Amino acid sequence: MIAVHTYASDVAFSPAVKTIQARKGSREGYAHAEQRGWRTEVDENLAAFLADATSFYFATASADGQPYIQHRGGPKGFLKVLDKQTLAFTDYAGNRQYITQGNLSENPKAYIFVMDYAHRRRVKIWGEARVVEDDEALTTSLMPKGYRARPEQVILFKIAAWDTNCPQHIPQKFDAGDVAAALAARDARIAELEAEVAMLKEKAG
Repeated sequence: MIAVHTYASDVAFSPAVKTIQARKGSREGYAHAEQRGWRTEVDENLAAFLADATSFYFATASADGQPYIQHRGGPKGFLKVLDKQTLAFTDYAGNRQYITQGNLSENPKAYIFVMDYAHRRRVKIWGEARVVEDDEALTTSLMPKGYRARPEQVILFKIAAWDTNCPQHIPQKFDAGDVAAALAARDARIAELEAEVAMLKEKAG
């Protein structure tokens, strides 16, 4: 039986979820949010957020509902926006378990969770995904230039709905490369100031 969605948020707010929301007192507030609508297309804010992401979590489930979450990482921009409802990324060769691909072969429903620890932001994206094998042109177009990984295939993700979360309880963490760059800039500034102080001392003497 195909589920009929009144609102985009119905992809997450199933009848069972709504029943619990009603019992615990949050249904009225989320009913108003549903009417305002979750987003179903990539806008400028989401595009910018994804362009800056270096990792995300990709969730799938088998035909009998067994969930599986796998991390995906790469240089900034490796998760690409193809159009307003389609995301894509190169699937690199890994441990060859193929759990994600196996799940998608029998259940296309998938979920992308992107976390930005530095700015304490997160984005949730529901949709359906499929694996594209043996399309060299597509794989080449999506492969980050100069990135040392072996592309095996491509995963296309069709967006059904997406939403953001509040920053509550997100620990603030920073990328090691960003920290190194900040420390290098600090050290360079300290060296510059020390040189100025030494020059002023020399003039005063």
